[in-house]
Amino acid sequence: MIQEFQLRVLPQVAYSEENIKKYLAEEKGLDARTLNQVRVLKKSIDARQRQIFFNLKVRAYINEFPQDDMYEHTEYPDVSSKPAVIVVGEGPGGLFASLRLIEQGFRPIVLERGKDVRSRKVDMANITKTQKVNPESNYSFGEGGAGAYSDGKLYTRSKKRGNVDKILNVFCQHGASTSILADAHPHIGTDKLPRVIENMRNTILKCGGEVHFQTKMTRLILEETPNGDTKVAGVEAVSMSDGSQKEVAFSGPVILATGHSARDVYRYLAEAKVEIEAKGIAVGVRLEHPAELIDQIQYHNKNGKGKYLPTAEYSFVTQVDGRGVYSFCMCPGGFVIPAATGPEQIVTNGMSPANRNTKWSNSGMVVQVEPEDVTSSSLPEGEDVLRVMHFQEQLEKACWQQGNMQQTAPAQRMSDFVNGKLSYDLPKSSYAPGLISSPLHFWLPEMISKRLREGFKTFGKNAHGFLTNEAVCIATETRTSAPVRILRDRETLEHVRVKGLFPCGEGAGYAGGIVSAGVDGERCAEACAEYMKA
Repeated sequence: MIQEFQLRVLPQVAYSEENIKKYLAEEKGLDARTLNQVRVLKKSIDARQRQIFFNLKVRAYINEFPQDDMYEHTEYPDVSSKPAVIVVGEGPGGLFASLRLIEQGFRPIVLERGKDVRSRKVDMANITKTQKVNPESNYSFGEGGAGAYSDGKLYTRSKKRGNVDKILNVFCQHGASTSILADAHPHIGTDKLPRVIENMRNTILKCGGEVHFQTKMTRLILEETPNGDTKVAGVEAVSMSDGSQKEVAFSGPVILATGHSARDVYRYLAEAKVEIEAKGIAVGVRLEHPAELIDQIQYHNKNGKGKYLPTAEYSFVTQVDGRGVYSFCMCPGGFVIPAATGPEQIVTNGMSPANRNTKWSNSGMVVQVEPEDVTSSSLPEGEDVLRVMHFQEQLEKACWQQGNMQQTAPAQRMSDFVNGKLSYDLPKSSYAPGLISSPLHFWLPEMISKRLREGFKTFGKNAHGFLTNEAVCIATETRTSAPVRILRDRETLEHVRVKGLFPCGEGAGYAGGIVSAGVDGERCAEACAEYMKA
């Protein structure tokens, strides 16, 4: 017999399957000897009051054992002899588009400008060692995209646009812990996600698809159809996989999933008159606290999380002068990382290992910036659609200059920032390239610094102890989302003018994280399949 229960239990009960079994026996009158297994289907923490509770949905197997895995399998057929579709970019959008194409009976040819997910690690380590960034292999470019080494958080609010459960199940099928199916805020972890990504790539290859690393798209091959439409016939690219540069070309419709930092792609699209528009972003700093302090605040306990609770998360949002100020990509027990993609940039991001056990917790603290907030008088003719991207670039360069023109990040203690005071020393930080004291309140754009200061005051009132000089603001967080949207038809997901071109994921302006990019990748693959069948 199988029974399901909704439980509200103390942390020590939720801590293990054995403890849940004991609870069911005592509170629900079940015979513990007949409880062969208990599966947690949904799990969330209620930390609103001093006494912390877990809300669980569990499935109890009584006098029987489960006959299936905890996740749903997807079958991937051999497509080695099927028509090809070009997938540009192997981040989550491109990966899930490729797998969905295989399900639909098409052969994905994946072009990834960066290296495979393991080789990227050497180049990322060199950012700290040499203070230089490889523009083709870094925290944003390479197999797995920006999400591969920036935490692996799988929480999304975009449940109306696709099958989120399908995305999570595919991750499990490729090696992720099945806990992501139950957790309210699922998280794979920076240390676990690369293996999952490798397994997804191997599925693509096993089914007859292709994956070309260090192969950067340079232009779309556009043709005019007999009825006067513009159609994409393929892409031209530069292959750098053997140490030299070789021009190559690939034929087929194109799913364009290049990520939110592929600025050369945006410039090419603007020059080629492929319709794009400026899009709002959010800009600010990485805010890093001692993890123990956040645990104490969020769990209302001077002893912090104790034995049975995970490292605490937080989420803050307010409005200041008509713009949102909010926490973004919160990384409990994590690191602040250097996420620039080229020279003369400092960009910060955050990540956490699976066990979230470092001394620090961080999040982006950002201010909403809309296209109308950014002037474009200094831009070359025809580049007004790139004005938000230029704003990003200018801020990242200013940050680099403040950081002694290296990856040393300018930083300021949180209370000092709010009070307009220079920090004469800085706390220890997880940011490996190092910090340098800098008056962020002075040189950050006023529309950002003023709103951040007011936001911090509000958050400090809502969470006593949050606004503190034990926390440090590390500049600058700019890559929250794409500064450009590549226009596409709402129904067909094709580009508004170019037939056979499917802008996809975060880089196209239609997603905001690993799961939503995966969902959009699947939708674009389905739309491309319909296009191929027409």
